[in-house]
Amino acid sequence: MGRLLTFMTAAAFSAAVMSCSTPEQPSWQPAGDHIMTAWADGVDPAAVLPEYPRPQMARAEWKSLNGLWEYAITPKDSPAPEEYEGSILVPFAVESALSGVGRHITADDALWYRTTFRVPRKWLRGGRGVRLNFQAVDWSAEVWVNGVKVADHTGGYTAFTVDPTSALKPSGDQELVVRVMDATDNDTQPRGKQVSRPSGIWYTPVSGIWQSVWMEPVGPVSVRSYSARTSLDGTLTVSFELEGALDGDMVECRIEDASAVVAPGEEAVLKIDNPRLWSPDSPELYGLTVSCIRNGKEVDRVEGYTAFREISVVEDSEGHKRMALNGEPLFQFGPLDQGWWPDGLYTAPSDEALRFDIEKTRDFGFNMIRKHIKVEPERWYYWCDKLGIMVWQDMPSMTDSRHNSWHMYDYGGTDWDIPETARKTYYKEWGEIVSQLKNHPCIVVWVPFNEGWAQFDTEEAVAFTKGLDPDRLVNPASGGNFVEGLGDILDVHHYPDPQMPLWDPSLVNVLGEYGGIGYAVEGHLWQPDRNWGYVQYKSGEEVLAEYTRFADKLSELVREGCAAAVYTQTTDVEIEVNGLMTYDRKVVKMDEGRLREANRRVIGSVKP
Repeated sequence: MGRLLTFMTAAAFSAAVMSCSTPEQPSWQPAGDHIMTAWADGVDPAAVLPEYPRPQMARAEWKSLNGLWEYAITPKDSPAPEEYEGSILVPFAVESALSGVGRHITADDALWYRTTFRVPRKWLRGGRGVRLNFQAVDWSAEVWVNGVKVADHTGGYTAFTVDPTSALKPSGDQELVVRVMDATDNDTQPRGKQVSRPSGIWYTPVSGIWQSVWMEPVGPVSVRSYSARTSLDGTLTVSFELEGALDGDMVECRIEDASAVVAPGEEAVLKIDNPRLWSPDSPELYGLTVSCIRNGKEVDRVEGYTAFREISVVEDSEGHKRMALNGEPLFQFGPLDQGWWPDGLYTAPSDEALRFDIEKTRDFGFNMIRKHIKVEPERWYYWCDKLGIMVWQDMPSMTDSRHNSWHMYDYGGTDWDIPETARKTYYKEWGEIVSQLKNHPCIVVWVPFNEGWAQFDTEEAVAFTKGLDPDRLVNPASGGNFVEGLGDILDVHHYPDPQMPLWDPSLVNVLGEYGGIGYAVEGHLWQPDRNWGYVQYKSGEEVLAEYTRFADKLSELVREGCAAAVYTQTTDVEIEVNGLMTYDRKVVKMDEGRLREANRRVIGSVKP
């Protein structure tokens, strides 16, 4: 990993040097009066989130477009505004404090963005082109460059790439305009925990650009994406999706001392001896390079990484189904991580902040995170890969007015008869999420549905997920409607104390949510009142005593066959004060050493 980390540092430096800026930046300050994290003070509009956004497929030349753009909010059917209302700090959602705006939009509004950028002349020489990359825009986006429409995209959680080359001017400022629509409460739109009227477990909506925007040059034949699969014997198989490939072009793939050169459309198969296996105790990563070759010359290159590890199901000595990492049973234990921030909402104020939550999860003695009905920026998964944290990845739910009517812990519960538009949207967005993230070794479980929230076509959704990625386990519906023997995992939820009200001996049995021990820490609250938890205490000592009691009870369940557990939750979120940390990340609510001891004791309860 030495070469990879050196490259990432150089890329971050390149972004800082090349980021969009003008001699006179518009004024900016956070909006609103809510609590903030310590990292908010370090946000620099001239170099916001300057790290390369896509560590799995990084190019050496690139230019960040994060920073202050113009914005306007108009009626949804209005043309592009002639005048804009002010500045917005990209990539923070318009509702967030760090955007500098702090305004909500409705289904009747359109959110407009405008900025200018310049393209280095060398990027367009030798048949090269330019790509604009949007890491995430919630929910639908239209993109214009110099008045020419170059893209439409729907889906609030996945990246999309725009080819503006034909619309570019020979030199000078290039105009970029983005129009966003986000009908948050639309029942056909995946939205996770977002609602227009936040309360309880439902939070402030997130609209518009909320992950990084950047541009980069690509060769006349270039890598659009690749898929890397590894096995424990040291075999790496890589397939590629290319742009502009012609007869005679070749693709070279390299990892350590192994390399393979294949024609477009073929898979590269590489073999290394005695691979170092990835695990939470030893998160070994291998640098990976993919190059496009034309007429014997490298014309495009991306650098990423991969790991050798295997997730599977085994039986222990007592016949219980267990999840195994690299063939060894391992109890997976971690927090429910919602990924919300008081200052940036869906967007962490810095890469350091993004890493902090993962590091604290490790410090607390956990080995896993359930990423709860949200998709993170790819750098979050990079840090999980690098630091050694396993991830269960949820699909962001399409919730509706019936979300309180699911059949929890019930075999044969009724799937929803959802509109065909919602059905197509679900499969499109879930397919894009899995395809975008499946190169990350940290991900070990896919979760197509949370509880019974707009759960439909469960058997088909499981088959769809397995078809996209046969190498990971599928948890059909965490705490939702269950079909006997379907998928790999039976997942029940129980609050506040850990209980398993249902078992299926043919599946891995897990406790997908429990806990929710509430403690409202004065001075660190989103609102001074209306705070809640599944149970409420008044001191860290009381919280620790209850947490330890739950851990002892969970250890008994582990011995009975429970193979994993998820504690609610990493941090407080808005008025929900169930976190191990406060929402601003400034207070850990329990003694960290004793918390870690309790968690390691639970993980150690599994016997071979």
